[in-house]
Amino acid sequence: MAGVDLPFACDCNKLRGTLLGVSPDNGTRAECFCHDCRAAEVFAGQPDPAPGAVQLYQTTPDRVRFDDGLEQLAVFSLSKKGTLRWQAQCCGAMMFLTTRSAKIPFTSLRTDRLADDSPLGPIKARAFVRKANGKRGHEGATVFILGMLTRVLPRRLNGKWKQTPFFDAATNTPVRDIYLVSPAERENLHLPKY
Repeated sequence: MAGVDLPFACDCNKLRGTLLGVSPDNGTRAECFCHDCRAAEVFAGQPDPAPGAVQLYQTTPDRVRFDDGLEQLAVFSLSKKGTLRWQAQCCGAMMFLTTRSAKIPFTSLRTDRLADDSPLGPIKARAFVRKANGKRGHEGATVFILGMLTRVLPRRLNGKWKQTPFFDAATNTPVRDIYLVSPAERENLHLPKY
C-alpha cells in the first residue's frame, strides 16, 4: 500500500511537521494505558487520559520531518533510563516518544497531533489494558513486536537510523537537553488509580 504524507502540529500550531509515507503497513497504531504515559501527559500540563488511553502511531524517525517551529521542541524523561518524551514547549502538547538512542530507530507519534488519522488504519495493539482480574496485560503484542523488528532492523543495516530529527547521529545524543523529572515532581502529579 502506498503511503501518504500527513501534516502534524502542536496545539498552538507553532511546531509543525510532516509524517512521511504513512500507511497501516509501515507503522502500528496502538494505544497505551500505562501509568508513565498518563504521568507524562499530566507533567506536560495536559489532561489525564484515564480511563482512556494515549493513542499512538509507532513508526521510525526517518519518517518524521519538522517543517516549522523546531526551536519549540523540548524533551523530558520520567527516569534516567526511561523513554524520551518530546513535546512542544510553547503549549505543552505531547508529540513523540523515542528510545534514548538513535541506534534504535523507533518513534511513536501522538495521533491527536494529526488533523486526519484515518490513513493510520485501525488500532492493532493495546498496552497495559486492565483485565477482569484487576491485573494489566497487552493485546496484540505480537503485532507490535514484529512490526517494530521489521522496521528497526532494516534501518540499522542500511544506515537509515542516522536519519532522525531527534538525535545528532554522529554523537548519538538528543538534539535537546533532556529534562529529568524528579521523584518529587512525579509524586506531586497525584494520579488517581485506574
